[in-house]
Amino acid sequence: MALAALDATIVSTAVPQIVGDLGGFSVFSWLFSGYLLTVTVTLPVYGKLSDTFGRKPVLVAGAALFLLGSLLCAGAWNMAALIAFRVVQGLGGGALQGTVQTLAADLYPLAERPRIQARLSSVWAVSAVAGPGLGGLLAAYAGWRWIFLVNLPIGAAALWLIVRHLHEPDRARPERTRVDWAGALSVFACGGVLLTALVQGGVAWPWLSAPSLGLFGAGLALVALVVRVERRAAEPIIPGWVWRRRTIAAVNLALGALGLLMVAPSVFLPTYAQSVLGLGPAAAGLVLCVWTLTWSASAALSQHVYRRIGFRDTALLGIGLGALVLLAFPFLPYPGAWWQPALLMLVLGAVLGLFQLPLIIGVQSTVGWSERGTATASILFCRQTGQTLGASLFGAIANGVLAARLGGTGDLDSVTRALDTGAAPEATRRAIAAAVHAVYFGASCAAALAFLALLLIAPRVFPVRQEGARQVH
Repeated sequence: MALAALDATIVSTAVPQIVGDLGGFSVFSWLFSGYLLTVTVTLPVYGKLSDTFGRKPVLVAGAALFLLGSLLCAGAWNMAALIAFRVVQGLGGGALQGTVQTLAADLYPLAERPRIQARLSSVWAVSAVAGPGLGGLLAAYAGWRWIFLVNLPIGAAALWLIVRHLHEPDRARPERTRVDWAGALSVFACGGVLLTALVQGGVAWPWLSAPSLGLFGAGLALVALVVRVERRAAEPIIPGWVWRRRTIAAVNLALGALGLLMVAPSVFLPTYAQSVLGLGPAAAGLVLCVWTLTWSASAALSQHVYRRIGFRDTALLGIGLGALVLLAFPFLPYPGAWWQPALLMLVLGAVLGLFQLPLIIGVQSTVGWSERGTATASILFCRQTGQTLGASLFGAIANGVLAARLGGTGDLDSVTRALDTGAAPEATRRAIAAAVHAVYFGASCAAALAFLALLLIAPRVFPVRQEGARQVH
């Protein structure tokens, strides 16, 4: 889990060294997009494969593929090769992310799942926050290739532990296992095309340009193809019950909205802290990362709440308070002090811990072993897709507010680059504050949508299955 989280962010601070060595500045953003897109679109595929063949084979294959991608990245000779090898990494990262979350439910009974899921959340949060700093240190003192080489000993140790110590019981399987490869390819193609349109739209080309409209058109055609293929498949990659069951459908929508709203603090708060509050990069990072402390603690303690009031009502409490915290951000004084957004982030982490973890545990507890991988992958896929959509949507909102405030003289990227020189006028700082406030208001609307999805669709009491003896050790 740490490797999958680190590699989503560790490259960011090493871009100058990578571009200086390999060139390809115009396409370097695909170092991040290629990895994240591949992780996202492979989640449903690996979820179904883990339900078909077991968790261990999928986890071992994913870890091996991730390590192969890391080794290839370290030996990349140009930017195109590095991007291609990052895609190989992402193919392995999708298996790691989804299967580890599924194994947590296999390994631990319902009473113990909050503890292990909180630890996994802590690993993810710490790795994601530490990634940029670690990447910068390695690039500065060891060379950027060590960003990928450092994965090899850690990943090899993890792989050895999995092979040696993870034992799954023999399960009755049909004599002829059917794998929906047509469905897997169509899901991969559809997700890749649509997420590429969202990632690159408004960045590499205008939203209403021919490339953007062509990608969205192709994506919609592929959606129809996926539906057609999956309806005919004997064992579909994305089975219809994922959306027919009220509990899973509601959680899918709610966690999609969570991915959407998380973009506001994780992407825009550091810019606000540096440009408006005048903090340095390290201090701005600290303002952001404080929410990981309360998120993990709240997630670990959430069991004491949902055992009293249920999974749905605990999540409603968390996301309802989250909407209020996000809505409070635009009312912060200008320019304000650093502790004010930090305090809001502390509270936001606490309430989102109450929201996310009960939903993940709740969904995993409503399905049996043979459906757990698919259900877990479904909710993780929706959360990742929400983050991709949020980056595009909130980026457009921020740039629109800046253009209106500054008379159409720049977007967020050009304005923040100008601020790095230290000569930005007061009007520019106020425009950035207004843009980030608008993004936080949009994030509060996303939280309200998650609240409504749970309130109107999810059953008040999740249909938790009775558990037998522990099946994996």
